Amino acid sequence: MKIIKLLTLFAILLFSPKIISQDFKLGKVTVAELEQKVHPKDSSAVAAILFEKGQNTFDYDQDNGFVMQLEVIAKIKIYKKEGYDWATKKIRYYIAGNGSKEKVLVSDATTYNLVNGKIEKTKMKSEAEFDESINKYWAQKVITMPNVKEGSIVEFRYIIKNNSIGSPRDWSFQDRIPVNYSEFKMNVPEYFVYNRNFKGYVSPKIAEEKINRSIQYTYREGRNGVVSGSASQEKLDFLETRTTYIAENLPALKDENFVNNIDNYTVSLSQELSMTKYPNSPFKTYSTDWNSVVKTIYDYDDFGPELNKTGYFEEDLKKLLAETKTPEEKIWGIFNHVKSNVKWNNYYGYSCDNGVKKAYKEKTGNIADINLMLTAMLRYSGLTANPVLVSTRSNGIALFPNRTAFNYVIAAVETPNGYILLDASEKFSIPNILPLRVLNWSGRLIRKDGTSEEINLMPEKTSFDNVFLTYSIEADGKVTGKTRRQSADYNGMITRNKISNLKEEEYLEKLENNNNKIEISDYSKTNEQDILLPIIETYSFTGNNLCEIIGDKIYVNPMLFFTNDKNPFKQEVREYPIDFSYPFANKYNITINIPDGFAVETLPAASAVTMEDNLGIFKFNIAVNENTLQLAILHQINEAIVSAEKYEMLKEYYKTMIAKETEKIVLKRI
Repeated sequence: MKIIKLLTLFAILLFSPKIISQDFKLGKVTVAELEQKVHPKDSSAVAAILFEKGQNTFDYDQDNGFVMQLEVIAKIKIYKKEGYDWATKKIRYYIAGNGSKEKVLVSDATTYNLVNGKIEKTKMKSEAEFDESINKYWAQKVITMPNVKEGSIVEFRYIIKNNSIGSPRDWSFQDRIPVNYSEFKMNVPEYFVYNRNFKGYVSPKIAEEKINRSIQYTYREGRNGVVSGSASQEKLDFLETRTTYIAENLPALKDENFVNNIDNYTVSLSQELSMTKYPNSPFKTYSTDWNSVVKTIYDYDDFGPELNKTGYFEEDLKKLLAETKTPEEKIWGIFNHVKSNVKWNNYYGYSCDNGVKKAYKEKTGNIADINLMLTAMLRYSGLTANPVLVSTRSNGIALFPNRTAFNYVIAAVETPNGYILLDASEKFSIPNILPLRVLNWSGRLIRKDGTSEEINLMPEKTSFDNVFLTYSIEADGKVTGKTRRQSADYNGMITRNKISNLKEEEYLEKLENNNNKIEISDYSKTNEQDILLPIIETYSFTGNNLCEIIGDKIYVNPMLFFTNDKNPFKQEVREYPIDFSYPFANKYNITINIPDGFAVETLPAASAVTMEDNLGIFKFNIAVNENTLQLAILHQINEAIVSAEKYEMLKEYYKTMIAKETEKIVLKRI
């Protein structure tokens, strides 16, 4: 895969021996802060984080040993009503019930306002704090600050307690509003070593110091598994490394069109346990490179061993394989068998939830249940099949070797012509046409021997839309016509999903409203379920708002409701890659019948634009044949991901295309 260089994505870290930290504390709100009407560096900001400080510490628990605790304090200024949402804080925590279950404690939640020149302080009441479930793995603590107005300042403190020491919470120095000051401290006992990875375009300042620390704990003697009543107080002395990270005056993250996940470019720190070195014990290493990461995952009970289970499907598969001959028939048959018999329960994960056997029996499971089952069946049939670990778009790009980088798994079959990628959780997916959520740069294929290989997830095959449009213009500007649209590959999957998610009446109503309030009749669709073929939609339409009449002239956009009339690329400078998800080609063949008594006065000129490096092409051709106009239009982008360096070229391409598509045909009465 062609790797996009994200400028300084891997931040250059400058270690300084000492960082002078300002005295950022809760409760120190000034009149000047409350009087401030706009952010001094971003007048459009609806709110700003005046400061946010986090500290991750390790305590010793008598039952669990070392445990982690994250304490966060924050102070936020609300400038406009649109910023009121920033006075509500949602704190996610893990509730799965295993050793890493988390607990959240909130305190010091206060709102400050300026009333008659004096500072008014309102504390949050207990009823403004509640917990809500997200799914069976996660919940969130929600706090809603009281008495919020334009100009308010809100403050709060929360603590997240976690019995696990594996992965501290990621720390984001940047947010969707300006951040004046962000500080994160990591205090690590000498027994633990963490990998740390940065992303974003700004390098935080870093300071590090080592201190001597001791803890007291109670030791109870035991013999033959029985703990006696006698106990003694013990003391453990150790060295602790305290690292401080500081970033200041970070601008608000601005969402741009065609960005897969803005969090991929947020200035942030992620960490994962790489080694433990307890006294009088050998070192134990964890994730250090991708091969060790995937080997660790493969050895999990709910991953690798699930691939070796076959008894639950053997009888069914023998019948299925008796009717197949070629590898392609085996792949398609097994793929459809899993899709038809096991439905996705909408939970991600590369670890099985129910386990493949139970999922097959109960006909439902999470992503791992489904796609590890698929991999096992493909292997049973004699094909070379392996799981591919994936980080979905919502989870971010897996940039650094760590076990938590992935949250999904698909199957890959090795063939002489390359890999065939499969995901049996999606109703309308086909081989090498994965759900859009999976198209996130690259995945990691794991083989039985523990080796791994990076797999390109981004499509290279062009998905097409072919539109055939024929319409007649009447003297009063009314337009009647017929449309036939063919959509294949990713365009076909997206179209099928749109159709299947709505009743036909609702789908057509939406189609009418989105297309200049046309009226649709004689709607039909072909190949809706035959997903290897392009889906075809055909309908007749009537529109009274598709032309403009001024005097004795008719003005019409030749592409009607298929016209691209807005440039999605408006920013002066683009910092992030442009993510189209997949290469595409939109072709339009249009026939226009001119009304009797009218002639063409003005036609758009033919045009062709070709971008460098075969990035894309736009063609616009038009011809007149008596009272008929013929148009052939092509808009094609050949790369799924375009580097930010090509932004100016792409922006100009879209500007030229839209100018041409919005250029009107002028018909004059004769």
